[in-house]
Amino acid sequence: MVDERESVTAKLCAFARAWHSNRSREKIYDDYLAYDLMGKEEYDAVYDMISRGFGGNIPQFSREDTEQIINEYIAPIPLSRIHFSESRLERFAEENGEIQYVICGAGSDTFSFRNANENITVFEVDHPDTQRYKLEKIQQLQWNIPKNVRFVPVDFEKERMCDKLIEAGFDPEKKAFFSILGVSYYLTLDVFSDTLSQIAELSALGSAVAFDYPIKTGTFPRRVQRLEQITESLGEVMRGGFDYNEVSRALYALGFQIDTYMPPEKVQKLYFGGRQDGLRAFENVSLISATYTAGYDYE
Repeated sequence: MVDERESVTAKLCAFARAWHSNRSREKIYDDYLAYDLMGKEEYDAVYDMISRGFGGNIPQFSREDTEQIINEYIAPIPLSRIHFSESRLERFAEENGEIQYVICGAGSDTFSFRNANENITVFEVDHPDTQRYKLEKIQQLQWNIPKNVRFVPVDFEKERMCDKLIEAGFDPEKKAFFSILGVSYYLTLDVFSDTLSQIAELSALGSAVAFDYPIKTGTFPRRVQRLEQITESLGEVMRGGFDYNEVSRALYALGFQIDTYMPPEKVQKLYFGGRQDGLRAFENVSLISATYTAGYDYE
């Protein structure tokens, strides 16, 4: 989060979902409300930023070159991780009936307005500035906020997410599913683990968490380094990523058992295999979900 303005990378992710929904015939994930929530003016502004080298003074790229940049750098991560998270959420809801869904860093997520399952109570958690911006957009669109949706503003430097969720009506005795998408890239493992610790504190047995994270070690192609350069130019510096063993130890120490792990090659096979549009999984991004067992095998 950049102080007092919506994260630029969050706008890029929202743009990617809108772009893919509008332009792709074979959809990895269809966020059919993403464009409406962004609005044409903001959508066009993000496209223009991409076509000019993310704020540089270079001449505008051609439409073909701009589309290649979107497919190569902008779209793959947001599309694969939200497909993964919402698919896992759907299974979780089918297995557990009435549940709570906490979207950490909700940004321009549209699940609250696409969700048809009244048994899911949604808690959108985000910085007050980002959430205020989103609520203004919702008001302008005259969307009705569903009765099962709660907006939870949290100033993460001054407030604990746990406390604010409880104030908003979160029930720690009821099973919950937590998603933390696009956050780990900008945090050290210690800081990210603090968020996982708060989730563990709130979790009833059988609750679950899903997130994406960049792999720290390995030989990666040029586009991985280029994406890091792009986000840094936008004022949001990636911190280098984690090793799987580090992540698994951190989860285990907090009472979580990994139930689904998708390394990059599996993400490629499941979500991007056979595509002809240039979309392919990022070579350093893994997807993971874990169940809260408090140190015991949960049946």
